[in-house]
Formats: sequence, C-alpha cells, structure tokens
Amino acid sequence: MRASTLMVQGTTSDAGKSLLVTALCRWLARRGVRVAPFKPQNMALNSAVAADGGEIGRSQAVQALACGIEPHTDMNPVLLKPNTDVGAQVIIHGRAVGNMNARDYYDYKPLARQAALEAYRRLSERYDVVLVEGAGSPAEINLRANDLANMGFAESVDCPVILVADIDRGGVFAHLVGTLELLSESERGRVKGFVINRFRGDIALLKPGLEWLERRTGKPVLGVLPYLHGLHLEAEDSLSRGASSTRAGGESRIRVMVPVLPRISNHTDFDPLRLHPRVELHFVAADEAIPPCDLVILPGSKSVRGDLAQLRAQGWDQAIRRHLRYGGKLIGICGGYQMLGHRVHDPLGLEGEAGSSDGLGLLELETTLEPEKQLRNVEGGLAIADAPVSGYEIHVGVTRGPALNRPAVHLPQGPEGAVSEDGQVLGTYLHGLFESPGACAALLAWAGLDEAPAFDYRAVRQAAIERLADAVEEHLDTGRVLELIGRVP
Repeated sequence: MRASTLMVQGTTSDAGKSLLVTALCRWLARRGVRVAPFKPQNMALNSAVAADGGEIGRSQAVQALACGIEPHTDMNPVLLKPNTDVGAQVIIHGRAVGNMNARDYYDYKPLARQAALEAYRRLSERYDVVLVEGAGSPAEINLRANDLANMGFAESVDCPVILVADIDRGGVFAHLVGTLELLSESERGRVKGFVINRFRGDIALLKPGLEWLERRTGKPVLGVLPYLHGLHLEAEDSLSRGASSTRAGGESRIRVMVPVLPRISNHTDFDPLRLHPRVELHFVAADEAIPPCDLVILPGSKSVRGDLAQLRAQGWDQAIRRHLRYGGKLIGICGGYQMLGHRVHDPLGLEGEAGSSDGLGLLELETTLEPEKQLRNVEGGLAIADAPVSGYEIHVGVTRGPALNRPAVHLPQGPEGAVSEDGQVLGTYLHGLFESPGACAALLAWAGLDEAPAFDYRAVRQAAIERLADAVEEHLDTGRVLELIGRVP
C-alpha cells in the first residue's frame, strides 16, 4: 500500500521547512505513525553518512532521528554540494557521480528526477506517511523547468502542499500571496494551507491579517508557530544567524575560534561547542583577525586548496602560528586536517584546477585527493584521553606520513588522524567529534578548560525536537493536518 504524502514548501530559503518537517515527524511518531522524511533534491554542504553507507543532507538525518528511524539514502536521493559559485558535486543515491556546472546539471536533471522518484517509491512502500521537504521557493521562475525540488515533484506524485513563511523576516503576507500568484493554477490548487513561522507578540494583533489572507486566497492558515527562543536545530547549509556564542564571566571558560572558509562544510560539528555552557565560540568571518584564544579549529572544506589560498590571503596562517607560539591548541577536522600537512595534491582536479598546494606544515603528512569518497560511521576512543568517541567520515583525501604514527583516534579499523610531537596540534577526519560527551570534555580539557564538565549535546538535540513537536500540538490545526495525510483526527 502506498504511503500518504504531504509536502512542506517555503516562500523563501530558511522560512522553516526543515523545522516544520522535523516537528511533524516527531509529532506523528509520538502518535505511533510509521513516518519517514524525504527531500528529493537538496543543496547543502552539511551532510551525514546514512545507515546504508551513502551521503545525505544533514537535515534529513536529523528528521530521521525525529521519526525514530535510521537515516537512509532514499530520504535524500539527490544532494548537490557546491564547490564553486557555478558548480557542484552531484550525489545520487548517496554516491558522487561527478562535478557539474549549472548547464550540465540541467541536462542531467531527467536522470536526477528518475532517481528521486525511485527513492520516493521505495520509501512509500515501507512507511505509512512520507513527509516531503521542498527546497528554496517554488516560485523561482528560472528554476521551474524540469523542477524536481518543489511543485514539479508534488505534481509528479500528486501530493498536497503546506506553504510556510517566516514572519520574523517581515513581509509575510506579500511572501505568501506573491508565491501563490507565481504558481500555475494546478499548483495553486495543490496548496492546502499556510503555516506562519517565528511569530512573537500578541496573536490578537495578527488576526486581522490572517483573516484577510484567508479571504484573499481562499486558503486556511493552519497555524502560527511562535518564535522559540533558544531553540537549536542543526542548520541545513549556511551558518545560522547568531551562530557564534558568548558566555558571561563567572565560571572558568574556554575561547574557541573557527575561521569561516569560503567552502566551509559540516559546520554543525561546532554546535556542541556553541551550546556548551563553558565555551565561548566565535566564527571568524572574512577580513576579521583571529583574536587571542585557547583553541583554533580549522573546519571541513569542499575546496581544500582554494580555501587554503583564502586562509593565507586573510593572514590567518600567520595568526595560527602566533597562536601556537603562545601555547594555544589547534584542531583540524577533515579538510582542515588536510591543511595541517605539508602538501595537498589534487592531480585529477576533483575540487578545482589540477595541481598541488603547500599546506601549513604543522604535521608530517601529505594528502592526495582521490576519486573514491570515504564514507563511514565509526566508533572508537580518543588517543589523548580514555574517552569514547563516535562520528562519521566524508572525504576524498588519502593522507600519508610519519605523523600518522601518533594517531588522534583509535578505531577498530585502525588508527586515525594525527597529533603533533609537542601535543599542540590534532588532526582528524572525524566529523561529530564533539557530540560524544566524554570526548568533548577530554578535548576541552586538553585545550585548557579546568575541570571540563560533560555536556550531552545529543540530549539537547532530542529536547529541541520534542519542543518542536509540542509547538505543533499546541499551535497547528492538527486535525486538518491529519486529514491531509488521510488519517482520522
């Protein structure tokens, strides 16, 4: 029996599509419904390794968590990872098929559409309900041809659509009415209601606008979700507003700086530090100097050699050397780890023009980018402390050199990463390094935090998902939502 399907589309990027799908996933799972998330096409540099060994968008992994199921590549069959302003790595069913510019991908779209529909069919055979998340806006006129991310997909599988808009941005009524006006007649008929997101204030003052919207469009407002202060939900792609954290004085704390590289990837690695009560985390933007701190972390990158060049252009390489001379600690994760070595080689031009670049020379190793991407979820222990750690690897580099004789992590598959002889520099391919409470505490203690307390980021994430589901229960017309998925309220 085919699953019921409901799609959430947004008037803009960051309108609340991921948030609403995550909330509905947990709300339905709490009711005993076998529900799965699905995003036909995602463009993001934050990704995860699914249980079947492929790569998917980070948001779909979190939504699977909200459903209480393992993430699977069928939940995000088409993933685009930008590596230039005009091109991206194309990942189909969890595996990279190559780099394409916009024109190449346009020609490839029929195959991508087929992949998306095949994955959706498999999911719909295994679950009672499939909650689909759109991408960007369905009213992007230049992207309407062969669309598989929004209305093109909804029309293909004949599913109803909820349209969500962010009132905190301003112009919410123009966003909703304008989006409808730019849809075809059949697409407008597919929109069954609106959800307004991030409202703060007296709902009575909003009611005249809601009544006008319903009269103007003939469609119901299914609910107004409040602005949930302090809510944490992992970002789908770009760094969220207010991503840095600051902590007031009092308890001892540690200062952590993360330089924001042009092609930064998996910046969700730093969410546990951003939320940690004893950590002051700052994302250092372009043209900012790296201030005095205890720990600098070089993040993952989708274009390691290009980001290395930008790092030097910013003068951050000299700032990092000065930081180390004063006794600070340095961690490189994935692409950041590759930068710590003497050379990065890209003989096939996998991330740009073929060639080699000098690394920072802080670890005795070199990296060669190779076509086969390494994808795996791992568990092991930190080498610098007796602390369990788990995470995931997503990289195309193969790293070799004597520094590997001093590993950063011990895995069942063998040693991983490297630590410098003086103990100041640590490099690893492991994303999610700070999610394990023991590993996070050990790394912060290594970096200088006195009596580093354990901080359970995973519990914080689960609490946020529960909070979202509670908001749906309280503020949405859940009876109408159940009717849209063919279930009795």
